Amino acid sequence: MWMLPGQNESWVSEFILLGFSRDPTTNRTLFVAFLLLYLSSVLGNGLIIILILLVTHLHTPMYFFLCVLSLIDVAYITTTVPQMLVHLLTRSQTITFAGCWLQMYMFGALGLTEGTFFVVMAYDRYVAICHPLRYTVILSWGLCTWLAAGTLACGFFFSLIHTFFTMRLPYCGPNVVNHYFCEGPSVRSLACMDTHLIEMVDLVIGVFLDVSPLSVIVASYVHIALAILKIKSIRGRCKAFSTCASHLTMVTFFYGPATYIYLRPNSSYSSERDKLISLFYNVFTALFNPVVYSLRNKDIKEAFLRVMGHGRVA
Repeated sequence: MWMLPGQNESWVSEFILLGFSRDPTTNRTLFVAFLLLYLSSVLGNGLIIILILLVTHLHTPMYFFLCVLSLIDVAYITTTVPQMLVHLLTRSQTITFAGCWLQMYMFGALGLTEGTFFVVMAYDRYVAICHPLRYTVILSWGLCTWLAAGTLACGFFFSLIHTFFTMRLPYCGPNVVNHYFCEGPSVRSLACMDTHLIEMVDLVIGVFLDVSPLSVIVASYVHIALAILKIKSIRGRCKAFSTCASHLTMVTFFYGPATYIYLRPNSSYSSERDKLISLFYNVFTALFNPVVYSLRNKDIKEAFLRVMGHGRVA
């Protein structure tokens, strides 16, 4: 705690992250479990990135977007899990105010970027199925680059607004955060003033970057479904649907928990429940992305076998 000059009111200079348990034995077990999850996520996404970079026939807009998504996932899970692993093995569970600020900002930026990037991937599927003959013309490399850069800029800009308003709130004690990282709602619940204004700001950002992208994704898949129904061949329909199934799975897995956490008032905040739910869109999404896309993707599996079996890429 530190004192503002000339004032009698103290303000927190650090937060204590409780994590999942205070029992040393349980923490050691959790350390092993989360370490395996983290390494699996990094290795799985890293493998997809390497395969897409090495195998030339994967140099298409679809796999470019998948490569960017894997990069985002690696960065996303790295903002929270390594620190959680350190806290599981040490008695110190503190994080400085500046560290909390930075973690909240990066987590929000990458989360918003990933959520918006799912819209870009939905657009890619829409063009591929509804306008297949013009696919490479519409999705030029210049447009793909701008779409990727635009989603990144959007995520980092709106996360700055959210983090600024949250961390500008007065925190005069207590400083114990019942979470494993500095997530906005969990930290905001400690503020010693009314937080309705920041809740409204979060709601506006949430509607713009959660509900709106999800609506665009749904609209895209309505057009995709109508286009698939026009395909006469059953095999053709199955092939078209299979290219969308992986994306739909991850959209559901990401947006479901995130919408619940960020589009509700502080009055319904439950720390124990929310920190478990946050694992889905933070840890498990990054873990399942490479699994879902590789298991359902023939090109990825063939590229892996080619690189591992023959040592040649083409």
